[in-house]
Amino acid sequence: MAAKNHQFNLGYTFDDVCLVPQFNNVPSRTKPSLESWLTKNKKIGIPILCSNMDSTISDDLAEVLVEAGSIPIYHRFTRSEDEQQKWVKKWGNRTFISCGVREDRFDFIGQLFELGAAGICVDVAHGHSQVMLHFVEELKRRYPDREVIAGNACTPMAYHDLVNAGADGVKVGIGPGAACTTRIMTGFGVPQFSAIYECAQVAEKLRVPLIADGGIRTSRDVVLALAAGASTVMIGKLFALTNESAAKKRQGKEGLEAKYRGQSSVDFQTDYYGGLKEKTVAEGIDFWSKVSGSAKELIGELLGGIRSGLTYGGSKNIKELQRKAEFLSVSNRYIKESYPRNN
Repeated sequence: MAAKNHQFNLGYTFDDVCLVPQFNNVPSRTKPSLESWLTKNKKIGIPILCSNMDSTISDDLAEVLVEAGSIPIYHRFTRSEDEQQKWVKKWGNRTFISCGVREDRFDFIGQLFELGAAGICVDVAHGHSQVMLHFVEELKRRYPDREVIAGNACTPMAYHDLVNAGADGVKVGIGPGAACTTRIMTGFGVPQFSAIYECAQVAEKLRVPLIADGGIRTSRDVVLALAAGASTVMIGKLFALTNESAAKKRQGKEGLEAKYRGQSSVDFQTDYYGGLKEKTVAEGIDFWSKVSGSAKELIGELLGGIRSGLTYGGSKNIKELQRKAEFLSVSNRYIKESYPRNN
């Protein structure tokens, strides 16, 4: 059978675009508001989230996140139900819990809600699926007053279907994570900037916040994601490399190192399942990298970049940044020109 005669669209990564400065009437970089919506019913003090992964989120990191105005979302890969219960007892309605698509978890999820959890993050590598849609529908039927974040998706149709199923927030991003190899192993995945921008066109109409998940290296990427339409940005590697993260630490040649790993890596699956599941392949890696410093310093640097970005965009808040955003596509020489040069 002949291949379909496709009209190819061009997809963009963060490195393929830039923002055009706008007229600025914001008197100071300290003035813009960083408040945003995490879900359609819950606001967040800053547009930054830590990825709900086993090598990122920890009690120590949660303390820093809450103090900064974020919400810690606990990962779903726990050794026992007691771990999630302890987490919810400590943080109450200041957190979310995570789960996969498992019909036998509804009662336990209900117990966590009774303990005070504000909502749940349903995580599936490919969230645009029948089982996911059914699971979200059932969650909202049973617990209509609790927030449900669903993901991951990378197309407008996937975003639309998850919202129609009842999702109060949608995570967007398939394959851009620092420890993810999904695109390399399967050939599937939309460049992250395009995924955010295209899903945001639907989000603007449906009024359900979009969470950009993955691909963040600096505050530049955060500003681009927010300007493209994300309400919040979820970050894994950068948080994993902080002192407070849950990542394993060791003393390396150049100082303290942390081990960051994808949840589909051989390293993780060996720990959690005893090895790769039959007929599957790893879609992630693990690696050691130098610890960057404290989570407070990281958050401060990211928020400083966002505030500066808002003033270059002539915006007092994130919504105004999105309204005024003007993008250009750029060549790979733009990034080279943008970095400092000392020779």
